[in-house]
Amino acid sequence: MGLATETGPVQPSVGATEDSGASTILLVQASTDVERGLISRWAQESGLDPVQVLPLHGPALTRPLADADGATVVTAARVAWLPRERNGVRRVRWADLASLTDPRRPPARQQARIARREPDRAPVVVAEPATVAELRARHGGGGDLGRFVAGQATLALERAERSLVGDRYKVPKQIVEMIEDDPAFRREVTALAERLELPEVEVAGRAHSDLEGLVASMSPMAVDLLSGALRPLHARAWDVQVDTAGLERLRELNRRDALVFLPSHRSYADPLLLADVLAEHDFPRNHVLGGENLRFWPVGPVAKRAGVVFIRRSFGDDEVYKLAVREYFGFLLSKRFNLEWYMEGGRSRTGKLRPPKFGLLANVAEAVERGRVSDVHLVPVSITYDQLREVAAMAAEQAGAAKQGEGVAWLARYARAQLSQIGTAQVRFAEPISLRAALDAGPDRRLALQKAAFEVAVGINRVTPVMATALVTLALLGVRDRALTLGQVRRVLAPVREYVLDRDLPHSGDALDTDAGVRGVLAALAASRVVTTYAGGEEPVYAIERGQHLVAAFYRNSAIHHFVDRAVAELVLLSPPEERWDFAFTLRDLLKFEFFFPDRDTYRDRLTAELERLDPGWETAQDGRTVLARAPFLMAHRVLRSFVDAQLVVAERLAARVPRNAIVEKEFLDECTGVGQQMLLQGRLHGPESLSRELFASALRLAGNLDLVDPGREELGLRRADLASRLRAVLERVITIDELDAASRREVVGVAP
Repeated sequence: MGLATETGPVQPSVGATEDSGASTILLVQASTDVERGLISRWAQESGLDPVQVLPLHGPALTRPLADADGATVVTAARVAWLPRERNGVRRVRWADLASLTDPRRPPARQQARIARREPDRAPVVVAEPATVAELRARHGGGGDLGRFVAGQATLALERAERSLVGDRYKVPKQIVEMIEDDPAFRREVTALAERLELPEVEVAGRAHSDLEGLVASMSPMAVDLLSGALRPLHARAWDVQVDTAGLERLRELNRRDALVFLPSHRSYADPLLLADVLAEHDFPRNHVLGGENLRFWPVGPVAKRAGVVFIRRSFGDDEVYKLAVREYFGFLLSKRFNLEWYMEGGRSRTGKLRPPKFGLLANVAEAVERGRVSDVHLVPVSITYDQLREVAAMAAEQAGAAKQGEGVAWLARYARAQLSQIGTAQVRFAEPISLRAALDAGPDRRLALQKAAFEVAVGINRVTPVMATALVTLALLGVRDRALTLGQVRRVLAPVREYVLDRDLPHSGDALDTDAGVRGVLAALAASRVVTTYAGGEEPVYAIERGQHLVAAFYRNSAIHHFVDRAVAELVLLSPPEERWDFAFTLRDLLKFEFFFPDRDTYRDRLTAELERLDPGWETAQDGRTVLARAPFLMAHRVLRSFVDAQLVVAERLAARVPRNAIVEKEFLDECTGVGQQMLLQGRLHGPESLSRELFASALRLAGNLDLVDPGREELGLRRADLASRLRAVLERVITIDELDAASRREVVGVAP
């Protein structure tokens, strides 16, 4: 059975069977006399005269279908109960729930009243017909034909109802049963039991339990209730602007292949906001993978029924759980149910993308490799905000504060904080990535998945807009703790804005083109206590609020990936011409755990373009300082200083340790925080935004990649000291850029000549 919807007369395809003399069997999915009466009246009014009317129940269908002529047409009908329409939308509300009934499943005592007084809430939907011969051929002769046809008819009715109520209510049913009925799954269980040397019944039981824990039932009622309950957590805070053209491209692609949405993760609001965007554009609701930390009552039980798949953060060596996850993913994707998760593994604490994790991607890859689906497309999604209420708490965690656990009290506090608007949120979709093509590109599967995850991150960065708050915090953080007037802020921003427009970078609009616009952004940041304003002099001046540098850096960092090539090019010009490319690749290696650099050839091409923007004759220019002094703006100190500072803190603490002593990460990061604070007070670090545990942890990963973390002999101490020396040399160049910028902008920063 295919896809068709009936809310009135029968479509010509059914009528044609009557004209040609073919008989019709009508399968009725009804549980009350009211539903059976509505379907009977619909059939009479439509002129349908079936030779048999049978309940849509497998055992009742087996004999009639076996005896029927192959030309006999089979169709199915049921009543689709709908919620009352309010403001042009039909959704279940919490007020409906007060009556202890589901408007989509009204009790028998209410059905007659609804059918009489509100007939628009009780349309009949009909499955597209198929002949008995077609159904027999599709069945293939294995198992019970009646059960098979009942299942097909149920799916067809679901499709028919979805075309009436919208794709956002596309819901899978009886998933555990369908997976366990699959012969391929049963073979997997048998093989795993043999490999683990366990009884097959035990492995099957554990797999069943794991599937029950994983499977999201996706009840339309729960979807409506959860969306209604959580919508205030984001609907009032932001004016949401959506890349509708990107969504339409995805809709066309989704007609043939499943999609895996992989958004950036900066806020708890990300999945709520994206779910609303998809629902408003009538996309099927994604199955969203969530951590066990959000499974608290009452959100957890409703969320599980609304498409949230609660999954362990780590599978460890639990092979049965891995099997359950793999089979569940394979089932969903084969039915074109879309998935969504956050590859960073958690919210970004710095504002820029974290390195992606690709473990879950391996389960999707298996579905492609085993032929469960022909292809799956990965969809990079950028969700970017002017401001976020939760950034202050994340900044506190970066300074060493303990993370607050999620729960009802936490949710209430979060909801209260979201009651007033704090700007816009931008949702943009990058070009989808074919997982089939990624896997076919090379024989090394792990490398192929790493590259695919990398491309997702690059895609997100590519479409992430340069927000107005990012540029304003970029300007204020770049002058350390000095305050700037409105005019000075504009003069710092003007050449950067020209650069953004010249490169055709995505941006959030023209808010910074006027005094009023810049003043509005500064006022919004001041209202959030990120910026402080002093108005007791000749005119107001603005600076980063004391203690808010990490918050300001969060907003700045959302856009700095667009300026990394420019910053590197500036540092490269401080080398002699013959050493410039060597230094460029040294920087690429030192910063590879912070930014997503392309392959060496592409990196060289992009860097060449930036160098030519600075000076077309850069290759032969002997004095790079002169070139930089003429530049309309400089970026290296604004973009890279906090990262190089954090790396230097880590490198120096490593060099100070006895090489044979093991490093305990938490204790080491605590040490870096303490010593980093001392270095800041001594003026060795540019600003407090360098004192981030996440930046220290990233620098420690770099050291680990250079084999400088695990205990070793005295030679290890020398190599650690060499890393610190190299970073000090980079930092000297960053400071030089800072000094050149200050010298050329004396009228902006107010420094005497």
